[in-house]
Amino acid sequence: QVQLVESGGGLVQAGDSLRLSCAASGRTLSGRVMGWFRQAPGKEREFVAGINWNVGRTGYADSVKGRFTISRDNAKNTMYLQMNSLKPEDTAVYYCAGGLAQFNLATARYDIWGQGTQVTVSS
Repeated sequence: QVQLVESGGGLVQAGDSLRLSCAASGRTLSGRVMGWFRQAPGKEREFVAGINWNVGRTGYADSVKGRFTISRDNAKNTMYLQMNSLKPEDTAVYYCAGGLAQFNLATARYDIWGQGTQVTVSS
């Protein structure tokens, strides 16, 4: 069984940066796809970024391309989301998630979820 724990959220000003972390325990993430999702009040949960754990291939939502970077540390079983040039519309609870490896990172079946970390960006 794999457990995911997010951290690194907080309150920042527009234009600032944050780095979110997602630590996995229980098993290694080999053979999995990992992703970041976010959900703002009154909105559906949306895909932000994903990564194939073994290969390191990444994918991003159009809204965050060029600003966010997803990465992993295999030895630490930890995933990161570097968020730069943050905007108020980035405000949401951010979740890390995992599932069996799939080619399409956005539509893969994510069946393991963390509890989320709040990111608030003020204007």
